[in-house]
Amino acid sequence: MSRSKTTSIRRPKIEAPASKHGSSRLGDITRSIPIEKRVSRRPKFALFAGVAALIVVGTMAAAVFVLPIGTWQDQDVDLVQRQAQLDELQRVNGQLAAEVNRLKTDDGVREAAREEIGFVLIGEERTSVLPTPPLPTELPDGWPYNVVNEIFAARSAGPAPATTD
Repeated sequence: MSRSKTTSIRRPKIEAPASKHGSSRLGDITRSIPIEKRVSRRPKFALFAGVAALIVVGTMAAAVFVLPIGTWQDQDVDLVQRQAQLDELQRVNGQLAAEVNRLKTDDGVREAAREEIGFVLIGEERTSVLPTPPLPTELPDGWPYNVVNEIFAARSAGPAPATTD
């Protein structure tokens, strides 16, 4: 018995491929489309719709491909700045760690107490010497002050150059 007689489902007959009939599956693209099957019956509207669709697709492509490149480049600059900040913070942390290690010793504690709160050991005398405040250089015009202004000018100019005669 053949297999075809054991089933009740009829098998389709194999037809010749479309290429043998002279047409392809996609249709003949050189043939014009009938007016009733066109998307738009007005060619200017179809052109406008095509250009609008092209602009929308171009905008979407720019949003997906071009804009992230600018953000990516900005991230590179931001990454360099953050790395510089990190290096500076690590340097400061190193200095602070060295300061903490110094303050863990007895000598470091004594030195910090002297600098911060003016600690003095028994038998030592504390003497504070403050720097002299800057003298005013803006003096009023008039007899005693113009002489002082000339002295200031002579001191700021320095010694006169030696002349050879």
